[in-house]
Amino acid sequence: MNSNQKRITEGFLYTDQYQLTMAQVYYRHGLHTARATFDYFFRSYPDYGAHKAGYCINAGLEWLVGWMHSVSLQDDELELLRGQKNNAGRPLFAPDFLNWLKASGNYENIDLRAVPEGRVVHPGTPLAVVEGPLALAQLLETPLLNHLTYPTLIATKASRMRESGQGRQLLEFGLRRAHGLAANAGARAALIGGADFSSNVGISHVLGFPPKGTHAHSLVQVFIALGGTELDAFRAFAEIYPDDCILLVDTINTLESGIPNAIIVFEELKRRGHTPLGIRLDSGDLAYLSIQAARMLDASGFPAVRIVLSNQLDELVIWQIVTQIRDEAPRYGVEADAVINRLVYGIGTSLITSQGDGALDGVYKLTAVENRGEWLPTLKLSESSIKTTNPGSKRLWRIYDARGKASADLIALADETIEHGQTITLRDPNDEHKWRVVDAGACSEVEELHVQVTRAGALCYEFPDIPALRRQRDADLERLDPGVKRLLIPHEYHVSVSARLWALKQELVQKAAASHRGNGEDE
Repeated sequence: MNSNQKRITEGFLYTDQYQLTMAQVYYRHGLHTARATFDYFFRSYPDYGAHKAGYCINAGLEWLVGWMHSVSLQDDELELLRGQKNNAGRPLFAPDFLNWLKASGNYENIDLRAVPEGRVVHPGTPLAVVEGPLALAQLLETPLLNHLTYPTLIATKASRMRESGQGRQLLEFGLRRAHGLAANAGARAALIGGADFSSNVGISHVLGFPPKGTHAHSLVQVFIALGGTELDAFRAFAEIYPDDCILLVDTINTLESGIPNAIIVFEELKRRGHTPLGIRLDSGDLAYLSIQAARMLDASGFPAVRIVLSNQLDELVIWQIVTQIRDEAPRYGVEADAVINRLVYGIGTSLITSQGDGALDGVYKLTAVENRGEWLPTLKLSESSIKTTNPGSKRLWRIYDARGKASADLIALADETIEHGQTITLRDPNDEHKWRVVDAGACSEVEELHVQVTRAGALCYEFPDIPALRRQRDADLERLDPGVKRLLIPHEYHVSVSARLWALKQELVQKAAASHRGNGEDE
């Protein structure tokens, strides 16, 4: 792919065909400039089969806005649209529509409110609210979903792995198994969600993190094939990287060859005034081998040497490794925490692909359209109540209980203000029989989650750096009940709508039902 093709595939035409065909319908009926609002949200947490998430970590917003500000419809893209034919062989897009699209083909008139990256988020809540000319806001659907759903999926996976590893260092190793250039967005999301570093060199430098890595089995294999030994390979690596020496010890025999040879090299480094960093275990019973490695390293005077674990790890495997070490370490006279606290987890495939659930069920739905100065709320009905949308332009609030823990996320209409000290009615979005009242004594804080990101296309928000996003992530997780963070069968976090939004939704549902009945009678 040449540079021009790359620009076309990643620029303004980075959208689905039906967005363009709808835009032309809006144009033909004079609706293309009508103001409209759309909500972005996801319907359900990632479900990995054997385990399921009870929360998500929001990610992707900064790169979405960067893309929005970098694209506009170019002449060669316009020519491609002019060349499209319908089934009758005539131009699919009319010249006047394309002329308008050429003049307006950018996102300069979009207002965007959103939940910042790094925040804990939940299904059904509007994570982004887009307001702008109907045709352009519609065209934004596909790239917005593309930029936001995958990073949120990966940030969530990384957070769960960090929780499983009890906060020990986590390395993202997924570049070779990622889906093309999604590796870059995935690595960034992993760094937001829970990874400390990535092996992906380019994106690490762009984001200001030193890339991390060790060496492969092939290094040892080369030296052996040429008549040398594993020890020769270790010495060669240590000679060049004396202050960054982590040795992969399972090419031949972990306990009888790899670790003893690593210790020899570490002793040589120590005598020369260097501090060895660690060993890496990439196969076998990682819990048992970690215990034995810790024993051998401690006995040789290297209690600070880290043990890097890799090979098909995910949050459940990490949890099992930690549990096994706690159970098994005392049999060998080793303190479990002394082993666990020196572990580093290198995660590849399962993290970068969100193995078990490879797509977040993100959607982008019209919620209101303006007509002659009046905002008209819209509703999508569905036989499944979870797919019936919440109408109108909205704001999102988080309610904290008397303990300071997040108790519920409340979706309210845009002109509602929810304040600490007032009585708050929380209604289930889909079940009229589920509701509760929160009085002032049961609430310690109310927080609005949306920030204004762009106004008329102009950036009006300063994106935090990744360390700041991590601090926000940690703060949100600290205020989340432990049951919600469970790996298996997490407790359900409450997402509610305000009494006014509930009433509006029911009004529109009844109107739609009455209209449907009326159409049936006419027939």
